[in-house]
Amino acid sequence: MAKIGVEPSLTNVQVALKERGYEVVPLRQESDAKGCDCCVVTGQDANVMGIQTAITRGAVIDASGLTAEEICQKVEATVR
Repeated sequence: MAKIGVEPSLTNVQVALKERGYEVVPLRQESDAKGCDCCVVTGQDANVMGIQTAITRGAVIDASGLTAEEICQKVEATVR
């Protein structure tokens, strides 16, 4: 199964993804995203400086306004 990075504050998303069999990695620092097939973030840490350094080749899903189920659906569509 795919390796999914999830911000620690999104515990409901972590649980839902684990139930679906995904390997879930908490994203505590930038380097935690290395090797992830997909990352789920809250969007609260906006890129104010405009610097874009790619840490992972996987997709990044912004969880803002989405339910855990909707996020799981986006992850599944992304990592297929």
